[in-house]
Amino acid sequence: MPESGANSLDAFWMPFTPNRRFKANPRMIASAQDMHYVTPDGRKVLDGTAGLWCVNAGHNRPRITQAIQRQAAELDYVSSFNMGHPLAFTFASRLAAMTPAGLDRIFFTNSGSESVDTALKIALAYQRARGKAGKTRLIGRERGYHGVGFGGISVGGIVRNRMYFGTLLAGVDHLPHTHGVPGNLFSKGQPEAGADLADSLERIVALHDASTIAAVIVEPVAGSTGVLIPPVGYLQRLRALCDKHDILLIFDEVITGFGRLGSAFAADRFGVTPDIMCLAKGLTNAAVPCGAVAVSRTIHDAMMEAADAPIELFHGYTFSAHPLACAAGLATLDTYREEGLFERAADLEAYWQDAMHSLSDARHVIDVRNLGLIAGIELEPRPGRPTERAIEAFEAAYDAGLMIRVTSDIIALSPPLILEKSHIDQMVETLRTVLGAID
Repeated sequence: MPESGANSLDAFWMPFTPNRRFKANPRMIASAQDMHYVTPDGRKVLDGTAGLWCVNAGHNRPRITQAIQRQAAELDYVSSFNMGHPLAFTFASRLAAMTPAGLDRIFFTNSGSESVDTALKIALAYQRARGKAGKTRLIGRERGYHGVGFGGISVGGIVRNRMYFGTLLAGVDHLPHTHGVPGNLFSKGQPEAGADLADSLERIVALHDASTIAAVIVEPVAGSTGVLIPPVGYLQRLRALCDKHDILLIFDEVITGFGRLGSAFAADRFGVTPDIMCLAKGLTNAAVPCGAVAVSRTIHDAMMEAADAPIELFHGYTFSAHPLACAAGLATLDTYREEGLFERAADLEAYWQDAMHSLSDARHVIDVRNLGLIAGIELEPRPGRPTERAIEAFEAAYDAGLMIRVTSDIIALSPPLILEKSHIDQMVETLRTVLGAID
């Protein structure tokens, strides 16, 4: 039996990690600053993934750190059940001023997974409140990722996230994903072909009838499945079909929110306003766990007016609107605004796009996709051994001083918005070298 003790690696069961492989050759991080992680031996590792799509303003930013410290010394915790603290209302108001017009009622959660499950529950509760209790069906999308709650994995469409956990929620169906449309390889920005895939919602409506469908949930840009960019017109068509059939549209903006696409939200970038929007990650720059759900005033007010009990929504979390999270969130929003980080991301997009597509001729690369400061570099899998090449690329890149993320045989990049062109150049050079050395 392995030895146990204060320094043992055995006790921590790591999430979404091949634990045996990691613990045989652990990659430890001791500190971080701005664009870099630092290992215990002092080696700097360029963060090409903003932590996990979340440290949008860079690491260890003084304004955010100091706000958390001050708040911890003043009010460490108070429940949001029948109680409140001023920062929660200030933070909600600041968010409501940023979100698309009409999405100005904010429910706080603690993660993207909780935001998704909250959004699904609100959608179902709203349909009941307006007298359409038969609208219970939820529609996700193949290859979608919506966190790890039972609701999120039910509407999600990544096979291994679903297959081990039973039958999941009943009454769920899925749209097809938008990857692999002929002619879309190596598209720069939004691919031209594939908007008609949104029309699959008509097939689902014909099968189940719109009177049974509560909501459709999609990521505007699918991230964790390997950076799938929506075709031109796809999201607009999906919005029109939801309106046609009286179905709510939910955007999971956990990854795309807070500057990742050069705008506050993907909804702004694409000019498509959902009915409900899921937020997390960049909301607090990941300094304190926090999520939120932005809900249309129409939904909120209908539930207030139709409530059949003093509590209008029987849902919430012990740590909803945690004081430290609110302090971190307000300081994060200040940092984004004062440093113009959303505009910075927009300004860098063209350089980023050219740099990423310069890897089109790198060894093993079969596709490159990009939008905003996101890129997906798809590798040809080894015959009969999928994901193996990408995992080796991840480990080799780390050894070479670059943090990347891999999913299946796809390298995903999503750096902090404070990056310089020199950082982009370093990412490209490192990846070219790494891919050239891997069989």
